[in-house]
Amino acid sequence: MRLVIAECQVDYVGRLTAHLPMAKRLLLIKSDGSVSVHADDRAYKPLNWMSPPCWLAESPVPDGVDAQAYWVVTNKAGEELRISIASVEHDSEHELGVDPGLVKDGVEAHLQELLAEHVDTLGAGHTLIRREFMTAIGPVDLLCRDAEGATVAVEIKRRGEIDGVEQLTRYLELLNRDPLLAPVAGVFAAQQIKPQARTLAEDRGIRCLVLDYDALRGAESTEFRLF
Repeated sequence: MRLVIAECQVDYVGRLTAHLPMAKRLLLIKSDGSVSVHADDRAYKPLNWMSPPCWLAESPVPDGVDAQAYWVVTNKAGEELRISIASVEHDSEHELGVDPGLVKDGVEAHLQELLAEHVDTLGAGHTLIRREFMTAIGPVDLLCRDAEGATVAVEIKRRGEIDGVEQLTRYLELLNRDPLLAPVAGVFAAQQIKPQARTLAEDRGIRCLVLDYDALRGAESTEFRLF
């Protein structure tokens, strides 16, 4: 991982445009190729980012741009993050190694197990493809198919908050790039879902599902058993 603290301006050019005026920010360049821009707040989300596959190149500073360096991050769709760097305060690289992944608490892990076992809780005709379906940014809790055969990604939380919706949104963005899976719908499942999280999820077309832990524990398994 490369960490750069710099006085910079960031412009996104793609389906929409977005502008971050000159200010001191943290730039993260990860080994998976992703580039994200952070302020000293908003722990759950960068100010702007480019998900992999994308490519960072240092380009000549354009005429009229007051900067020491000019980075252009491009993805395969042709979208760009244009980063104008006025000064660099810190620039270092670190090898983090392979991450073991998030270890869910007992209730959350058991919810995932129970929902996989009783996948029809998502709706009649749903079937499980697999648990912990790996993406470039982490595993999706459950990957399923609905009654029509469409792919469904399920993120499971004990308490559903905005950061969980953001996490599922990132998974959906990646999964929908795979022509073998797309279109992929999202389900945000939790024992409790905060109103703000529900509003954000529904605005993004993500279905919310409140889970009854006790009912799932007491339900008869649909798995084949020898005894």
